[in-house]
Amino acid sequence: MERIETEEQYRNLIDGQEYTVIKFDTNWCPDCKTLDRFMGDIIDQNPEKRFFAMDAEKFQDLAEQNEVRGIPSLLVYRGGEKIAHLHSKFAKTPAQVSEYLAEIK
Repeated sequence: MERIETEEQYRNLIDGQEYTVIKFDTNWCPDCKTLDRFMGDIIDQNPEKRFFAMDAEKFQDLAEQNEVRGIPSLLVYRGGEKIAHLHSKFAKTPAQVSEYLAEIK
């Protein structure tokens, strides 16, 4: 999963008409590492969506603006708007993540 390195890159990605899923995480988070173990399969099951990751600490202002209160959190954007948010406590299993993304069409 490609990492977002600048706020400009973030803004350009969320402005598109495609569904863009951004995983807010940190490098020290054990739940983030667990999520990473099964995200490859999730990405393969959702070819109509684009997936990226960004460090919630490096982009703390963006995390706060998007109400990211726990990590990992999966946010979905389309047309510059956040349209869905899977909070960390619901992003612990492949089934939880798959069900969340299946609802976004």
